Amino acid sequence: MKTLRDLLADFLEHNRALNYSERTNQDYTRRIGHFLKWMDTHHQITAADQLTRQHLDTWLRSLHSHRTPRGLPYKVKTARLWVAVVRSFMNYLARMAYVHADLPEVLVAPKDEQLLPTSVLNHAQVKKLLSRVNTHNTIGYRDRAILELLYSSGIRAAELLGLDVGDVDLQSGTAKVTGKGRKQRVVPIGRTALKFLETYLVAIRPFMTKDDPNEQAFFINYQGERLRYGGLRRLVNIHSVPLGFDVPVSAHTFRRSCTTELIRGGANMYHVKELLGHESLDMLKPYTKLTIQDLKKTHEKCHPREQQSDQP
Repeated sequence: MKTLRDLLADFLEHNRALNYSERTNQDYTRRIGHFLKWMDTHHQITAADQLTRQHLDTWLRSLHSHRTPRGLPYKVKTARLWVAVVRSFMNYLARMAYVHADLPEVLVAPKDEQLLPTSVLNHAQVKKLLSRVNTHNTIGYRDRAILELLYSSGIRAAELLGLDVGDVDLQSGTAKVTGKGRKQRVVPIGRTALKFLETYLVAIRPFMTKDDPNEQAFFINYQGERLRYGGLRRLVNIHSVPLGFDVPVSAHTFRRSCTTELIRGGANMYHVKELLGHESLDMLKPYTKLTIQDLKKTHEKCHPREQQSDQP
């Protein structure tokens, strides 16, 4: 009798006959292999006829405890991918009559969760971080200008790193950024960020580009060249890690924090979408819970009925 491992090999050969790429088969091998190992470890199952709906349901629920190599829980889209791959294998087994025809139906992908975005700093935390950046040296002042712009405009890390001097209009207080798909848009820059950008451009950057005055990159590194993502990640860590925030902080944190504050402040969702360069409002769905969440907190804090300890 063939084991599930044998049937996995047959399944991969079947895929090759259908011209599946080797990369796809490698991904199937890894994910289905992990699924089979889990079944063997938790239920001592090595043959197809041993599988039941309960076993598959238990594996589905176990996805909540799975972790990425960084120790983070799976995102919904990651869990959906795992389910899709295992379901394709189970469908193959059903077609080949190794399992009952309705067994794959147990493997229903989790629905998209409308969770509030993680790794967000509130305004007080962002202010604390920004105020602790040492602006008495060239690199420190550059860092402050970078972080101010990220928080003010909500632009992506790649968009910030791609800025050229000609993309920033100090007179109008705007920046032209190139987003995903090489699509360009113009974003506003707040007054505070604009002040730091202007001083950086006029008084700081010239000293950093003396070896190559023709460098067009707006933000540059120690060598007078365009700042790279590794440098941006390091500077964010340098200024955030000592503060011991309870969430991981990256350049993208400032984008999320900017979005959160705008929506909490009553910004039009369409305007926020345009500012962030999203294709549709669907990308902002996780933030739509902010309003009701804040309302509930205010209600609990201020409504007299909520303040009564004894409520007959």
